[in-house]
Amino acid sequence: MSKLTTPLIGFSLAAILVLPGCAAIGNSDSASVYQSSQAQREQIVRMGTVESVRPVTIDASNGQPGVLGTVGGGALGAIGGSAIGGGRGSIITGILGGIAGVVAGQAIENRASQRPGLEITVRLDNGELRAVTQSADESFRPGDRVRLLTSGGITRVTH
Repeated sequence: MSKLTTPLIGFSLAAILVLPGCAAIGNSDSASVYQSSQAQREQIVRMGTVESVRPVTIDASNGQPGVLGTVGGGALGAIGGSAIGGGRGSIITGILGGIAGVVAGQAIENRASQRPGLEITVRLDNGELRAVTQSADESFRPGDRVRLLTSGGITRVTH
């Protein structure tokens, strides 16, 4: 491996692991996190009782492959693969390494974009049932008395 290849591999790997997490931070679906545009806005408050709670996985990528994982993984795999062999063998292993890197990069980014969530079903005081999915940063149990806060099409369940 050349002196340039080793730092490049380290940088690519760090970018693949760190940047997807940064993207997920800005799009919180937590009942405890408000964007600045949501502050000081009136919300409709409804009271109810938790009927059921189901753990779910929230995927911040919305099922789309991430560019960072694809490109970063492909570059990392191509660099690593081309370091093996010499001449034409180096080109072939670079291509195979790039393909393997794309697959691995996508898998890493998909895992990084997923976080635990809860699907909370609430029976409102008027008898209606509502289900809200949000981050699992607060615990709920059947029988808990809760508030549903709604504003701008976003509903949160809180104690």
